[in-house]
Amino acid sequence: MVAKSKFDLQHERYQSRGALITLPQLLIQRHAAKTLAYLSQARSIAGISGLHLSKIRGRGIDFEEFRPYQAGDDIRLIDWRATARTGRPVTKVFREERERPVIIAVDQSSSMFFGSQVAFKSVIAAQIASLFCWLAVDNGDRVGGLVFSDKSTSLVRPKRSRRSALHLLNQIFTFNQRLKNKGQTEEQSADDFKPGLAHALGQIRRITKPGSTLYVISDFTTLDAKALQYLNQLARHNNVICCMVYDALEENLPVPGVYSITDGSSKGSINTHNAQMRTKYKEQFKERLSAIENELDRLNIRLITLRTNQNAVEQVREWIAKNS
Repeated sequence: MVAKSKFDLQHERYQSRGALITLPQLLIQRHAAKTLAYLSQARSIAGISGLHLSKIRGRGIDFEEFRPYQAGDDIRLIDWRATARTGRPVTKVFREERERPVIIAVDQSSSMFFGSQVAFKSVIAAQIASLFCWLAVDNGDRVGGLVFSDKSTSLVRPKRSRRSALHLLNQIFTFNQRLKNKGQTEEQSADDFKPGLAHALGQIRRITKPGSTLYVISDFTTLDAKALQYLNQLARHNNVICCMVYDALEENLPVPGVYSITDGSSKGSINTHNAQMRTKYKEQFKERLSAIENELDRLNIRLITLRTNQNAVEQVREWIAKNS
């Protein structure tokens, strides 16, 4: 029996489980975030973020030093007390602040309400969103985001405050809880509004300023040409990272047998005895994953793949270690 490492034991404590997320599970991710090296330390992931000082000197907000006034300096920066004391013009020099707002888009649509082991995709998506949210808060970044489902969206504009982060987490929790009523509420008609990924990204553009870091957490079942167009536009001036959440059953069919399946409202069965069908099923998933990877790579967007039956925090930590 292999002994678990310190990281494994820590991350096991923070792992979310089940079909629905809870507020305590979202809040405890702040402790999980402290076990990870902040993403800004890995320039391949998030670049320079938050309250890190730049090498650029100018009219920032952090006082740097006094120096003799030079022709061309802004007279508004002259320190008249120091000037009177020294008998010669003295100006203040500030260091500019480099800030990278963090925007988190979280998919809580019906396709995410699925899982075969450990947790549903919607739960893992919520957990990872919370993890990135707390990483941003602890680094002093402005954080905001958008939570979207089949029927609605909730936009949280980025602010540098714990209250803003908690508001985003509360929206994630609310949308996640609504999934438990899937199949129990009125049946959806063909005309029902289904925002999808493209609609969500279109809204994200409203609150994303150049230089932001954008996390898109989804299973990407609604990734289409319009969504790719928006991702391309966002990636031109921002650091975009996609997190694809998938279940083991989407990758491979279970061992040969006959299984009952349901979408929450209707029931059916699937026979997995056919070896040829099992192989084709596996190949189809590989092709889909490869297509998504190629499209995102073309747009210079990084992709993190997350399996529902593996520790979510550990998967993120391993990806950071591999790409830093």
